[in-house]
Amino acid sequence: MTTSTVDPTQELAAFLRTRRERLDPEDFGLPSRRRSRRTPGLRREEVAELAAVSVDYIVRLEQARGLRPSADVVEALARALRLAPDERAYLFGLARQRPRNADKLATTAAPPLARLVADLSPLPAMLMNHRYDILAWNDEIARLLVDFGALPPSRRNAMWLCLKHPEIREFYADRERVVREGIAHLRAAWAAHPDDQALTGLIAEFTADEEFARLWAERDVKVNGRGRKVMRHPEAGVVELDYEVLTPLEDQDQRLVIYRVMTEESRSTLDRLFALPRR
Repeated sequence: MTTSTVDPTQELAAFLRTRRERLDPEDFGLPSRRRSRRTPGLRREEVAELAAVSVDYIVRLEQARGLRPSADVVEALARALRLAPDERAYLFGLARQRPRNADKLATTAAPPLARLVADLSPLPAMLMNHRYDILAWNDEIARLLVDFGALPPSRRNAMWLCLKHPEIREFYADRERVVREGIAHLRAAWAAHPDDQALTGLIAEFTADEEFARLWAERDVKVNGRGRKVMRHPEAGVVELDYEVLTPLEDQDQRLVIYRVMTEESRSTLDRLFALPRR
């Protein structure tokens, strides 16, 4: 079968039927008297019982009769059908709902990504979450910006550093643009994660800063996946870097930020910096 477009209602119905039919009743410990069946998998009434919805509701969903299940019902169906994470996300997408745990935040770096950050040397690289918390970094980015390991974990946040750290505050040649773009990203993250109380608290803390409050009130929204920054390093001088932000499929709350020099002059500046003895 081929199709040029997706009909979410029809696909939702077909997806629920196929997942139900793939289940083994014995895995659910169903009584033997209920195992005499002409069709594979679980019966509709069994899925309805597991999901705590009516049989008629399951029938109407599987017959594509125009229902749009709530996020709670989608979650109950995903549990009842024992969907894998990718299947669960697919079901939520078909139902045009948002998973309840979409705001589950990465607070530590996924080990493969932490290794990747280290392996990217000599390119300066770091790993952040949607709050701008810095989860992993390599030596080059620490030499370029600040020794993250010497900071309390609560201060390993790119926005806090830009607003509050005495050295980083004066680090960017076009400071207002960098702060403005960071705030526009943070506003987008805030809207995408409305239940993230820690993010809300972080923004509340930042609004005590006059500069942040002024730019936050402008309500700019933008997520930059790439760009250029001109940095004035206190020891090595001016360096111009392009950056790329990548989102891993397996850990979509984590963002890999990679910097690259684009001119020979900047390359020489970084070479001088990395040759300096560590402070």
